[in-house]
Amino acid sequence: MIEINWGNPMTFVLSPEGGKQKFTTIEQAAYWLRNKWPVADQCRDSAIDQIDAAMSCLVSVCAARTAFISAAESAGFTPDRTVTGDFELA
Repeated sequence: MIEINWGNPMTFVLSPEGGKQKFTTIEQAAYWLRNKWPVADQCRDSAIDQIDAAMSCLVSVCAARTAFISAAESAGFTPDRTVTGDFELA
């Protein structure tokens, strides 16, 4: 399998208690969306579609990252902007 460059990692705060998750690869993001995501909504579905398309080189990784960020925000996750370099789009 070829690993697609996901760009800089993205870290999200998952709960008010401060639990965090760092997403470092597009494969990890796809796994979370399919298996660990707390809500099934249109943002999640769109992110899955964009990530699948990026993994097939049909859309840019930037589009997939943007869709993933929207899905994370829709799920109630907040960006951990204390981590330097996170969230720069590819």
